[in-house]
Amino acid sequence: MWKVDLNCDMGEAFGTYKIAPDEKIMPLITSANIACGWHAGDPHVMRRTVELALEHGVAIGAHPGHPDLLGFGRRQLGLTPAELKDYVIYQIGALAAFVRAAGGRLNHVKAHGAMYNQAAADAGLARAFAEAVAAFDDSLIVVGLANSHLLSEAKKLGLAVASEVFADRGYLPSGALMPRHLPGAVLHDPQVVAARVLQMVKEGRVEASDGSIIELQADTICVHGDTPEALEHLVALRQTLTDAQIEVASMSR
Repeated sequence: MWKVDLNCDMGEAFGTYKIAPDEKIMPLITSANIACGWHAGDPHVMRRTVELALEHGVAIGAHPGHPDLLGFGRRQLGLTPAELKDYVIYQIGALAAFVRAAGGRLNHVKAHGAMYNQAAADAGLARAFAEAVAAFDDSLIVVGLANSHLLSEAKKLGLAVASEVFADRGYLPSGALMPRHLPGAVLHDPQVVAARVLQMVKEGRVEASDGSIIELQADTICVHGDTPEALEHLVALRQTLTDAQIEVASMSR
């Protein structure tokens, strides 16, 4: 029987601004990547999101990103490996404090936006990210793009990894995610999303933007909380995975 984790980027509200229906999404996922206050989130949102995850038995992960609230962490920054390492440790520590205060346990770390894409494509930045996780807590799972440098570098350090695929994003032939400004980069039809995920989990492949086939491993599936149809995508995914007898369980299992 297949088994897969279902994760979502959560706690990305800030102050009076709300970006996703976290209260409705949380019961449908098995892992929550909680923003650490730099690309999104604030101390109050972080605390509430941690408590919400614990209430629903959802595994908690830190979701560090660039210090870029205006760009939602999706703009490239020219970070050195040393800078990235410090940024990641700082943000993991911030979220871990709220998790500990609530009586929970931190399970994984997943970068956000531009930091995620840079760590996937650049071996030096990937190594720095993995070193940050290892330095903080080497029992944490590193979540990274399937076939990326980040997974390779984390494995070299002996860290557990989860190979991530994206339910609501298009892929380039290289295996990288399509830039969001390109047509087809963000998928909006829940049935299309569900069918693609089923193929990725059962067949280990997905069709790229040019029609070529990318081989990948799907340990965990991401649905972006800020996608307008996120809730519809998750409902369709849970039904499709159940019908296909695929167990949805947190990556810690």
